[in-house]
Amino acid sequence: MILLDGKATAQKKQIELKKTVDQLFLKTGIRPKLAVVLCGDYPPSQIYVRNKIKACQEVGIISDFIKLPSDITQSNLILEIEKLNQDPLIHGILVQMPLPKGLDSNLAIEAISEYKDVDGFSYSSLGRLMAKNSIVKSCTPLGIMRLLEEYKINVSGLNAAVVGRSTIVGLPMQMMLTHADATVTLCHSKTKNLSVILQQSDLVVVAMHQCRFLGQQDFKKGAIVIDVGIHPPGPQNAKISGDVRFEELENWAYAATPVPGGVGPMTIYALLENTVTLFKYQNKIDELV
Repeated sequence: MILLDGKATAQKKQIELKKTVDQLFLKTGIRPKLAVVLCGDYPPSQIYVRNKIKACQEVGIISDFIKLPSDITQSNLILEIEKLNQDPLIHGILVQMPLPKGLDSNLAIEAISEYKDVDGFSYSSLGRLMAKNSIVKSCTPLGIMRLLEEYKINVSGLNAAVVGRSTIVGLPMQMMLTHADATVTLCHSKTKNLSVILQQSDLVVVAMHQCRFLGQQDFKKGAIVIDVGIHPPGPQNAKISGDVRFEELENWAYAATPVPGGVGPMTIYALLENTVTLFKYQNKIDELV
């Protein structure tokens, strides 16, 4: 079985991206800048934000960390986002989810300019993706596509299944695979005979958020399995685990992502790539010589 190493791939691609960022600085005299907005003190969000800011530093992207109180009103959060929209030196805006109770995440996302929507979560970004006219693409699906490219896995003509229909992973993943000429079945909590569908699929992307729910018997021999789920140690798992029982895939799957070290690092890499893409878009830079 091929181990699809997201950590090593992200490190390699970040080195390449740093060269691009340095070239952009030489060309324009400015660096891409990402604004990261965090409301409240939710510990996992604080960890995610630290990791994103560290990754920015490693490739030469400037990060602007905006810490807001957990009791901020919706209107004041929107005002903060509008300030970032109007700042010409801010090229990407990320509002860390989940937001504290009482705040509407959809309103926050829709307040971000489509030209600074680094996560690709807005209705405009999702609509552009469907129309094959994206500025940026949702980070986790984009990271998965980059990982498959790195391992020279061509999805054209494959029967693919995506388990989960969120606008963050499942729906944009379905669209990206379709645009890459895979034949895609979108599965979800109401899907009947899930295992039957998965056993007929060459590629399966699992984003169902159910710890260790799927195992060897759910996949056909030789399948490619991408596990988006991540769960802290708990009653069902002694260590960090995904939605798939990874140890059962050895000598069964053709290739699979580990958890941790698979999709997670590639999601952060895609965030950096999107920041650079938005910088180039806003500065009308098509290519670097």
